[in-house]
Amino acid sequence: MKALKPLLISLLLVLPAAAQLPDFYRTVDRLIWVVDDLDRTTQGWQKLGFTGIEYQGEAELPALFRGKAGTATLRAASGRIGDVPVHWVQPISGKDAFSEFLARNGSGVFSIMHRVPSREAFDAEVKRMADLGVGVLQGGDVETEAGMIRFAFLDTAVQGKYVLGLLHVPGPADVTLAPPGNPSGRKVAQYAFVAKDLDAVSAYWARLGFPAMTYTHPDSSELRYRGHPGAFDMKLGWQRHGKVTYEWILSLKGPNVYEDHMKKHGEGVHHLAFEVEDIDKEAADWQAKGFPFGMGGAWGQKGKPGSGRFVYLDTHAIGGIDIELLWSLRAK
Repeated sequence: MKALKPLLISLLLVLPAAAQLPDFYRTVDRLIWVVDDLDRTTQGWQKLGFTGIEYQGEAELPALFRGKAGTATLRAASGRIGDVPVHWVQPISGKDAFSEFLARNGSGVFSIMHRVPSREAFDAEVKRMADLGVGVLQGGDVETEAGMIRFAFLDTAVQGKYVLGLLHVPGPADVTLAPPGNPSGRKVAQYAFVAKDLDAVSAYWARLGFPAMTYTHPDSSELRYRGHPGAFDMKLGWQRHGKVTYEWILSLKGPNVYEDHMKKHGEGVHHLAFEVEDIDKEAADWQAKGFPFGMGGAWGQKGKPGSGRFVYLDTHAIGGIDIELLWSLRAK
């Protein structure tokens, strides 16, 4: 064993230092959501109480896509799903990251974006990612009412399962490029993804400086799947940093809504979650508005603090993902 020590020390000396994650990743600035029908999508979310969505019109977006300059025509709308700004994009023509995503995955959340405080910090982060082997999938500068904004969608989807986005907006930090306020009063409690190999995804993001996952295997009960008793099982991976909670889901036994999503859209963003006070009333309201029950269950010891229930509502018709409602019994 003593003979191995010098070798181990030399190996440690040549290992790269852990990547340092900039603070701006501690909050989500906005979602870029690609859809196949913008009108149906925005009307559906408004029906659910997410009002204040504004149609931005049809426009040509110049961008550098996979290293080639070009333009693509798209339709866009801006609003909020709870407290998170969203830009919905419907590709019309041209070759760009949005049309590529739609062709491969169908409708869904394309990118989770983070606001970078300065152009210098933006360029430094693009370089840091490039040094780690992550290039820019699509990026550029766009003139807006707020000034010239800079954006980059990083090429992280294959190994990381979603596109990491960077955005710099000149001027005050409270400039959102989205309608103000939160008309629905809701707050996104988690961003959730499905993947085939949680360890591989965790290792990829850890290499880029993000927290490695911690894992849980929930002891679920009262299982229901699309109106019938359920027998599903899953492993959960958790990334927590700052205000961001990411849940990664590996299906262990189906049928379940995770496998349903994988068959339709592949790996990636599966749902957004909201905490609610009355889960039965909320779920009934969503179903009455045309968004059916997908899956549900409970965790913990019923009636004891720390226990809770979950319900998935099928909102694929208006964006290719589910919405999860969460209710927890807290200690008084």
